[in-house]
Amino acid sequence: MNTSLFKASVLVAAATVSSWASAQEAQSLGQLLKLVEKGQIAEASDNRSREQKFLTEKNNQRQALKNAQTLRTEKEKLSAQLEKQFEVNERLLTDKQGQLKERMGNLTELFGHLTSTAGDLRSNFENSLISSQYPNREVFLDELISKMSSSEQLPSIVEIERLWFEVQREMTESGRVVSFTASVVKPDGEQFEQQAIRVGSFNIVSDQGQYLQFSNGQLTELARQPSGPYLEWSAQLASTDSGMSAFGIDPTGPSGGSYLSALIDSPTLLERWHQGGVIGYIISGVGVFALLLGLFRLLILTFVERRVSAQVKAEKANTNNPLGRVLKVKEDNPEIDLEALELKLSETVLHEVPKLEKNLSLLKIIAAIAPLMGLLGTVTGMIITFQAITIFGAGDPKAMAGGISGALVTTVLGLVVAIPTILIHTVVNSRARKITGILVEQSTGIIAARSLTETKKITKTVITESTARQEQPEAAV
Repeated sequence: MNTSLFKASVLVAAATVSSWASAQEAQSLGQLLKLVEKGQIAEASDNRSREQKFLTEKNNQRQALKNAQTLRTEKEKLSAQLEKQFEVNERLLTDKQGQLKERMGNLTELFGHLTSTAGDLRSNFENSLISSQYPNREVFLDELISKMSSSEQLPSIVEIERLWFEVQREMTESGRVVSFTASVVKPDGEQFEQQAIRVGSFNIVSDQGQYLQFSNGQLTELARQPSGPYLEWSAQLASTDSGMSAFGIDPTGPSGGSYLSALIDSPTLLERWHQGGVIGYIISGVGVFALLLGLFRLLILTFVERRVSAQVKAEKANTNNPLGRVLKVKEDNPEIDLEALELKLSETVLHEVPKLEKNLSLLKIIAAIAPLMGLLGTVTGMIITFQAITIFGAGDPKAMAGGISGALVTTVLGLVVAIPTILIHTVVNSRARKITGILVEQSTGIIAARSLTETKKITKTVITESTARQEQPEAAV
């Protein structure tokens, strides 16, 4: 029992004076009792300081709560005053608006029409080619719209008449061809002062015949000019003072040049071919090889067919053509038996057929592989496009459509290669089969003629022997 009490005392002492127990060790029960007593005194002191701190914080919180309640009461009073003042101001504002509406009368409808007209005209001025000759017209319209939308200012008669003037000038200038000095930005970023010729609100060109585009308040020269006679026509227009002159205009309206720029920026056939990438180049190379091979085989078979046709009409075999080599077998073996002749002719025909059908299987393989290579290029391009969408997002549909369009180029190239290759293979194969048919026909004719000759010989021999047998009995008699 004493042992268990001693152990419990040791544990309690260790729990209460853990910091001291780590530094000191009790040598006897007396020392352990002193250590426990010191620990209880320290713990009691800590508890008293914590209680004092808690009471202080509680008093502070009680005071803060009291201050917050006082502030809330003051704000509620202020809110009630502001609500009353708001209601008074709202009634006063309603009365003032009624008085303003009554005094303005029909001007309200007039200002509405003027505001709508000024807004439409301002959006038109931002992109109109006429603004390149008369800049900053929208500043006046902004001021006029601001006045008509405000309840403190009213537009003057002069400002309303100027709006009328701007509308009339826009209509008049849209039907004129004029020349004026303007600042033009070149494709390399340099800016020059030069003469510009404006054709209504449709197109504008420089005095050098280059098409210009008006955007963001600046005239810029198109980086890519239209092909064909358009540049010649624009140069003639720039050098003509009067009279009629041919000219290619962009009918897209006041923006002038947007449709033309889109057409010019469309990739050419060569650029679309380059969009096919490495796979497109490989398909093109295979297609060129197939075309040359097919034409080469067609040319050879044409010469062979002519020689075979000439050999059919000739009496003597000529070894410069397959039929002559077949007929040469007959001439070289006049006394050979029928079965041996048939085997030799078959051997010769079988020897000539592979020469006639040479590389036809290669053309067929190319015709089958070309669309598959095109599909491979398309799938690869689509993977690259979707990877770009994953990284940069799909915020630009134009860029995404351009990537898909470029990916489909290889499919087009594969079909462009496969279709002519199939046609060439068909023509070459039919030519080879025609010559092969002539060889088989002639060899069969030779065998049939030899068989008929031998049959006649056998028949003649049988008749001779039968006659001889009939004559022998008569001689005996």
